[in-house]
Amino acid sequence: MLAGMSMTELEQALQQTLPDARIETVSLPGCEAIRLGLINADYQTGPLDPEVMRAVIREPAYWAFCWGSGLALARHLLERPEQVRGRRIVDLGSGSGVAAIAAALAGADQVIACDTDPHARLATEMNAKLNDVRISVQDVLPDHCELLLMADVLYDRSNLPLLALAQSHAREVLVADSRVTDLPDPSYREIARIDALTIPNLGEFDEFRTAHLFHWRDEGSRSGS
Repeated sequence: MLAGMSMTELEQALQQTLPDARIETVSLPGCEAIRLGLINADYQTGPLDPEVMRAVIREPAYWAFCWGSGLALARHLLERPEQVRGRRIVDLGSGSGVAAIAAALAGADQVIACDTDPHARLATEMNAKLNDVRISVQDVLPDHCELLLMADVLYDRSNLPLLALAQSHAREVLVADSRVTDLPDPSYREIARIDALTIPNLGEFDEFRTAHLFHWRDEGSRSGS
């Protein structure tokens, strides 16, 4: 019932930007263990009414998509549950909540999803209910966690300071991004490349179809990578 109420509220928020759009529940390709409420695959992409275009630019519904890097990180965690099992996890810039949900399904002891967008927080809550997992959702980054996740948050270079911020709040950090092939901080080490498309498919260029996964760990931490 709560998930249904959240979906209705999210759909209303989405339609304030894209009047003809709706929220549909889908299973993720290659990650069928997770179901998300996302924008319908046949939503109108153009030509858009000028007022609608201004609304899209003013308040983009990033949370209504499962971005490729988030899907890649979710796959990575489900395939390597030892990285999160029994640990306190934070998903920074959670969006739809896909990475946070994967961490919970993989056996994390506590999962906290952080996002400054209230609709993204609502989307994460709804999607957590769809997957029958418990996730704490908030807009403030906790003081400390064992592992911090970041997927698709570096699309704007002004967000690069988040790399240092993550290090100050966690013993270990995993970053997934398809638009950044190397990080300015050499202490982040690339550990994997995973092909994944955004859901619904945005027709992305081939160069953005591979997510790069970077890992950082506090040298004083005893946690394994």
